[in-house]
Amino acid sequence: MLTSVLKINPDNFTGEELEEACNILRNGGLVAFPTETVYGLGGDALNPAASSKIYEAKGRPSDNPLIVHIADMAGLYDVAHGITDNGQKLAKAFWPGPLTMIFKKKDIVPLSTTGGLSTVAVRMPGHAVARELIRRSGIYIAAPSANISGRPSPTKAEHVIEDLSGRIDMVIDGGSVGIGIESTIVDVSSEETVILRPGYITKDMIKQVTGSVSTDPAVDGKVLTAPKAPGMKYRHYAPKGQLFIIEGTAGMVVCKINSLVYEKEKEGYKTAVIATDETKDKYQCGIVKSLGPARCENSIAASLYNILREMDYLDVQYIYSESFGDDILGGAVMNRLLKAASYNIIRV
Repeated sequence: MLTSVLKINPDNFTGEELEEACNILRNGGLVAFPTETVYGLGGDALNPAASSKIYEAKGRPSDNPLIVHIADMAGLYDVAHGITDNGQKLAKAFWPGPLTMIFKKKDIVPLSTTGGLSTVAVRMPGHAVARELIRRSGIYIAAPSANISGRPSPTKAEHVIEDLSGRIDMVIDGGSVGIGIESTIVDVSSEETVILRPGYITKDMIKQVTGSVSTDPAVDGKVLTAPKAPGMKYRHYAPKGQLFIIEGTAGMVVCKINSLVYEKEKEGYKTAVIATDETKDKYQCGIVKSLGPARCENSIAASLYNILREMDYLDVQYIYSESFGDDILGGAVMNRLLKAASYNIIRV
């Protein structure tokens, strides 16, 4: 399959520029497109064959649900029922934006899209290209991240092309995305509001709207049953090299990472360190990459996947990362790092 690339200016484009992409989607094909979080791999959410193509292109387990992207509230009532008060409140507060909500699905949504579940994950993206693509195509778009399953999510079109060229019909190149990590996922299919995946919309932000919110124990990834939402069960976001997270006081972490890197380099391995602007100059060997200032949450989130992919370009075999607090984007960054490291944590 030949994968075409459509370059588009997300700040200055016309709907006509998207017509070829819309035709691909209407005919059951796959189009990768930018959102405000990461690039998504889109197919017709109500077409079981299109959903199957998404799973095949990504190498994604078929019990891992897809997110249905809509352009307006009418779309929510088309694909879901039993919309709870909290669901309506959160939609009013955060849609369009980086929040996915789990509702009871209508029969119109095939089980192949929902991973066999009776619920459906729904998001109204805030990115202009994504919403126009939904509107102009006239379909609802099922879209996980546009990468090979388990790899770091794509924040640039080049990442998508690297993973999926020859596997999908088109990539819409809208430049780098803004947020850089996937949407928060919240289950509002019952009266209880439960976070299934942390993201840019934090627990505190949700609590201000709903009054109460809990976090599913399976957020740590250690769940053996079918996942309720993307990112809950399988290893995700991982570079090819072995990644370890070092936890402890700042001085002890720097000392331990220096020691680990020194030993691995003596053994002939290529190593790297993931640090912050404040600590990057304290490392004595290995390739050192900074996520940005320690307290700049947006910089850390936006840089994470790009740096993980850069480790692959550099053929790094062992990667040692500083740990980041749960306060950074509501624990979203650590959630991704832990999954990328397969929970390989060294405490000092």
